Amino acid sequence: MRILSWNVNSLRARLPHLEEVTRRLAPDVLCVQETKVEDERFPEEAVGDLGYRSVFFGQKTYNGVALLCRMQRGVDDVQKNLDTDAPDAQRRLIAATVDGVRIINVYVPNGQAVGTPAFAYKLDWLRRLREELAARYTPETPLLLCGDFNVAPHPIDVHDPKKWEGQVLFHPDERASVQRILDWGLTDVFREKHPEEKGQFSWWDYRAGGYRRNQGLRIDLALLTRGLAARCTNAWIERFPRELERPSDHTPMCVDVDE
Repeated sequence: MRILSWNVNSLRARLPHLEEVTRRLAPDVLCVQETKVEDERFPEEAVGDLGYRSVFFGQKTYNGVALLCRMQRGVDDVQKNLDTDAPDAQRRLIAATVDGVRIINVYVPNGQAVGTPAFAYKLDWLRRLREELAARYTPETPLLLCGDFNVAPHPIDVHDPKKWEGQVLFHPDERASVQRILDWGLTDVFREKHPEEKGQFSWWDYRAGGYRRNQGLRIDLALLTRGLAARCTNAWIERFPRELERPSDHTPMCVDVDE
């Protein structure tokens, strides 16, 4: 099973890119974040033309998540948002079981700036995600938690750790929150496969030639329970979508798992 996680930064604007990604990478499941589209306007027919069924949870202009699964794949037990979210909460999580693998797709709040209510909300959201993992699952569950975490876990995941230390996306409190999620029983399979590899990023700022200069961060993660991680044959960041015309500022995080 090939699973991709990708913050598209507006799904309707990136439909040509989605077609190219599905054609070249042929994912079985594509976890999409920041769709920026209400459910009634989700491009379900266009996605179907690519050979995928969709489950989605979106809102206008901001946020939004979706799971795109190959038509022949079984999709069950869909969940939308955290159990502790209010009915009108930002739409940031969608989960489903796909042929026996529980896939949780998240778009973690950005946090805006340290010390703001948005930053506190981000830490609280990560705390509640960790609590929900423990309440709903066990580390023995075949489970993949992926998405745009808006957190670079380690200095190796940042182009200039000294510059970024203490800022949003690389603040110690954010990294500790992600580590607590990992400590529940998850493996960061990209870093397991590439423990010393520097310069591997999934997001680059549009400004100041961030991509051209490879001044990025690895904030898009694929975290697998240990049993599923043992079946992971490959984990990589696919850069070509960032080189397309008018790209998202993110590029896909990809994993292959033996079935």
